[in-house]
Amino acid sequence: MVKDIYEFLETNKVEYERHDHEAVFTVEESKQLSPELDGASTKNLFLRDKKGSRHFLVTVQEDKQVDLKALSGKLDCSRLSFASPERLKTHLGIEPGSVSLLALANDHENNVEAFIDQDIWQAEAILCHPLVNTSTLVIPREDMGQFLEKTGHGVKLIEL
Repeated sequence: MVKDIYEFLETNKVEYERHDHEAVFTVEESKQLSPELDGASTKNLFLRDKKGSRHFLVTVQEDKQVDLKALSGKLDCSRLSFASPERLKTHLGIEPGSVSLLALANDHENNVEAFIDQDIWQAEAILCHPLVNTSTLVIPREDMGQFLEKTGHGVKLIEL
């Protein structure tokens, strides 16, 4: 597991702007407590297939509704459901409320398939929690792409 996400970002020359705030656990809390930041505000869904053999991190705009049945068809897998906090800890090394694309730094074996809603990728920057829910980082899109390449996940866009 990555001990220091900031060290990982700096070592891999990923630019970011840090904003600390009170802990947020939901999109609604984030809207109320986080400062207005320039970039795409996200909602991150950590999902599993019916058998629990495939895991997914799907990042969408914070206010977008996601139809899990339709999404399972796009991902070519059986019924999707939310993965447990235990699976989240095992695969991404984080607690609920801290899920973001940056958690992929902890997925050294590439057990999690990551997909980004193409609407998010249109923004100049993406907002992410740095493995904890008491800060938000503003990361330029190009740097996020570089981060995803460094983790071995690459940029996989999906239309939702």
